Amino acid sequence: MLDLVIEARRKDLGGFEVGRVLPFWKRRMVGPFIFFDHIGPVTLPPNIPQSTDIRPHPHIGLSTITYLFAGEIMHRDSLGVQQPIRPGEINWMTAGQGISHSERFDGRMRQAGGLVHGIQAWVALPGDAEEDLPAFVHYPREELPTFTDKGLTARLIAGNAFGLSNRVKTHSPLFYLHAELAAGARIALPDGHAERAVYVVEGSVAVDGHEYPAGQLLVFAAGDAADISAAQSSTLMMFGGESLGPRHIWWNFVSSRKERIDQAKADWKAGRIALPQHDNQEFIPLPEEPSPSPEPMS
Repeated sequence: MLDLVIEARRKDLGGFEVGRVLPFWKRRMVGPFIFFDHIGPVTLPPNIPQSTDIRPHPHIGLSTITYLFAGEIMHRDSLGVQQPIRPGEINWMTAGQGISHSERFDGRMRQAGGLVHGIQAWVALPGDAEEDLPAFVHYPREELPTFTDKGLTARLIAGNAFGLSNRVKTHSPLFYLHAELAAGARIALPDGHAERAVYVVEGSVAVDGHEYPAGQLLVFAAGDAADISAAQSSTLMMFGGESLGPRHIWWNFVSSRKERIDQAKADWKAGRIALPQHDNQEFIPLPEEPSPSPEPMS
């Protein structure tokens, strides 16, 4: 049965808005997933201004997972990586002890404009991996297995679900799926995971006789079976996994230790976290005001 329904809140990133789903005051994490943003959908005009880009900024203690349904974004980071991401692919960046990156609308996208639509999620790292060296891996769509069944097509982004797995490296037990359902199609929650949720990207779904539209995250009680049916053609993101315990989050920093967050603040302010090698002419400064949720999350 459903434990909680969370509605995406609009968040202005400067050039466009996202729908912020996690963290939420009643439910900060689902498994290791500590942050979940719905990017767009938004149609950007030709000659996209650079003010729409996400300038270089830092992270610690987490992995970011960027996944697009439409559009293209260029990733650059302090490891020297330059990697465009396109629909159905994954950019998986592990911050570990510290990394900076930018996300820009370069090349064809900047000139022609077009639809941008996707999801960015963060997963917290387990305690023994929080200070790992930073890393970045790009996975093309052909490396992400899919399955089909009676109006359903689903792609495994990471982890294990429905007997599928792939080579995407994770640091703790989790699952992350993109599912497309025709009207009337059904999908069950994957079992074997302690915490599970479904985000309705487009369309609407029914659970236990109640209908839930796009922009809502359905968080399910532990251990319960659930059947999700599409009231109309729908796009879903399904995710969860094992809890890692409480985490502190402040701005772009995640850690099991508050003092590590304080150190990251000082490091970024003092320039001790390097800027992207191919994008080092500007950056987002450390916020002067505390972020709204510095307390531990679980």
